Amino acid sequence: MHAAPLTALKQPIVLQTVADPVAAPGHAVVRLKAAALNHRDLWIQQGLYAKIQLPVILGSDGAGTVVSVGRDSDQAWVGQGVIINPSLDWGGDPRAQGPHFRILGLPDAGTFAEQIVIPVANLAPKPAHLSWEQAAALPLAGLTAWRALFTRAQLKAGERVLVTGAGGGAALFALQFAAAAGATVFVTSGSAEKISRARTLGAQGGVNYRDADWADQLLKLAGGAFDVIIDSAGGEGFAKLIDLTKPGGRIVFFGATAGNPPGLDVRKCFFRQINLLGTTMGSPADFAGMTALVAARKIVPVVDQVFPLAQADAALRHMEASAQFGKIVLSC
Repeated sequence: MHAAPLTALKQPIVLQTVADPVAAPGHAVVRLKAAALNHRDLWIQQGLYAKIQLPVILGSDGAGTVVSVGRDSDQAWVGQGVIINPSLDWGGDPRAQGPHFRILGLPDAGTFAEQIVIPVANLAPKPAHLSWEQAAALPLAGLTAWRALFTRAQLKAGERVLVTGAGGGAALFALQFAAAAGATVFVTSGSAEKISRARTLGAQGGVNYRDADWADQLLKLAGGAFDVIIDSAGGEGFAKLIDLTKPGGRIVFFGATAGNPPGLDVRKCFFRQINLLGTTMGSPADFAGMTALVAARKIVPVVDQVFPLAQADAALRHMEASAQFGKIVLSC
């Protein structure tokens, strides 16, 4: 079996031949057709992730065909096209992950490979309307966006939603899911082209966050403040998000790519009854809800570019340049 392991920090990923995986009871071996990148993979390569253990086969997202299972009662999976839930051992509390929770791709061997062994509980049928590459793009970012909108923010039809940083995978899923649920969605981006492309996915409009008055522009464009804001950047702009939230509104955040907010005004939060909601990944119920929405509404993930597995490092360099719109995918 060929895989693309990371063997040293701040070094390229290289293709190697490794032993074929074997399914233990309760597990399945999936012959991967495609895998997708997440910023998590890049951060691990750069040494910016916690508890890195090397060597490791990266990759949290994948889609393929089940070729074997570890127990007779799971034989119905063999031959099925599946997507993989990368949220391992969530635990019994739907409110938050338990002590054994981890994300596929570290420390467990991930999807940058021809085959992977995965718990049967983490398999879901591939949505029939999606290609292998589109299906592989769905799991981690789709799960994160779904939980942010529906489990944490409790989004309702007719509400006004702001999604920051349109262009990344989770942000685009949040835009698509919110629009499919009947919300009115606006976006921010540092690129006029990305804002224009976001409109084709259901956004009503957007503004460039590089403009000094971007928050004022948004209020005027949207006709008022927002019920729900989905953010993964944090940083200095987070203070403006509080100003953009309606009294009683919700800000859900699942990242801090721009760092921690330097001057958070808690008075505005409590006087205006604003809910600040952290989230990450999602429970098995979240994953089931996400895949059901995608299948029912025929939502198609945005794929930016497809690289062969042997060019996994080139795909990471493309991600590092931050030029993508949608998910970067590996063909396995």
